[in-house]
Amino acid sequence: MELTVYLAGEIHSNWREEMKQKAEAADLPITFVSPQTDHDRSDNIGEEILGKQPGPYYKDDAASDINNFRTQILLQKADVVIALFGEKYRQWNTAMDASAAITMGKPTIIIRPPELIHPLKELSNRANVTVETVDQAIEVLKYVFE
Repeated sequence: MELTVYLAGEIHSNWREEMKQKAEAADLPITFVSPQTDHDRSDNIGEEILGKQPGPYYKDDAASDINNFRTQILLQKADVVIALFGEKYRQWNTAMDASAAITMGKPTIIIRPPELIHPLKELSNRANVTVETVDQAIEVLKYVFE
């Protein structure tokens, strides 16, 4: 059995690489996918495909259409969704992806520090598993293959 795991979360740290390295070290048969992690590409994809937009609102709207299209496909194909909430950045997209995954019935793991227990309590309650670290999320994945 091989799993496809969608990694939702902020794009400013290397947590995805850490997940991939730890999964590889544990010899887990996992393919990882994620939202577009190149911030400029994500912001500009609407204009790259549709051409120059008349203003910032329209530029963001065009980009969000294409980013949401991509995300929906990858979420639907994923077997598992892991959503990481860190302490440093606002994470509206992470919350949106986690909510969408839960609504789709995708097995979902939320990674969040203790400081975010209260603001994420409802989302954590709906997820299958909530952990505090990448290592704990890897342990949950390892358990699937026992």
